[in-house]
Amino acid sequence: MPISLKGRSLLTLRDFAPDEIGLMVDTAADLKAAKRSGVFPRRLENRNIAMIFEKPSMRTRSSFAVAAADEGANLEVLPPEDIRFGQKESIKDISRVLGRLFDGIVWRGYSHDIVRELAEQSGVPVWNALCDTYHPTQVLADLLTIREVFGHIRGAKLCYVGDGRNNLARSLMIGAAKVGVDLRILAPGQLQPPEALVKDLMSEASVGANILVTDQADRALDGCQAVYGDVWVSMGEEDLIAERVALLADFKVTPELMASTGRADSIYMHCLPALHDLSTEFARKHPDLCEVSDEVFEHPQSRVFDQAENRMHTAKAVMVLTVG
Repeated sequence: MPISLKGRSLLTLRDFAPDEIGLMVDTAADLKAAKRSGVFPRRLENRNIAMIFEKPSMRTRSSFAVAAADEGANLEVLPPEDIRFGQKESIKDISRVLGRLFDGIVWRGYSHDIVRELAEQSGVPVWNALCDTYHPTQVLADLLTIREVFGHIRGAKLCYVGDGRNNLARSLMIGAAKVGVDLRILAPGQLQPPEALVKDLMSEASVGANILVTDQADRALDGCQAVYGDVWVSMGEEDLIAERVALLADFKVTPELMASTGRADSIYMHCLPALHDLSTEFARKHPDLCEVSDEVFEHPQSRVFDQAENRMHTAKAVMVLTVG
């Protein structure tokens, strides 16, 4: 029987089987090829999509806006001042109103509890474009990028470098366990994911999956096809800058660290935005906070902008599969 995701919300990849994640990636690849051929099926014609922002994001807004336009949907962006959950109106009431008006809801914010209640009460598919706990739409784009470069996802060797407790690292671990990726988390002891979480994910892992957590660069990077960086300080953690610099100074992704993979074809990945030079005001104020050298970020093996583009193709796939 064909897999159907009709009516499903995407809150975390933990809610999806490996073949369902595979369908999302396959569909994104097909839609990407169609777009580049000038083919636009417009499978979201007469559909209305709401996008709610508690946290701003240029990539999330742009990727969903282009994806919706390509497929014929109307996208309405609702800024924080329009959606004040729990202030003058309850999350439950807001959700029920939006569910009557829209066919799907993109949400980007802080608490996973809010996006979960939004999905439960609205009655329409809700897509988590980032919360403090999970970042599933980014990982779908990452999996598509890995497949494009290496021709496969299962068995791919990926090393994430940085804060191993954040939403991206957690979502990469979930994705790796689901689809069979050999994932290594390279992080100092204080920033490593909980051992219980790793054991829990591996207890239900697919063939080929592995999650190694270590602070030893040589052990983590050996044979890796991809090295994945992320900012050291997430939105709302600005008071932790000095602490993170002290913990992560030796974990900056440099040409020397990339060479530790022992492969000439290793790619560099990043969810963006990245601190890789001093071209931004924030970087000039905190030059020691750059998590990747400009030599790596701008290297021909960097695939960060492929990932950024693939955010749009995977967003389109998720909407088409759950609403179209």
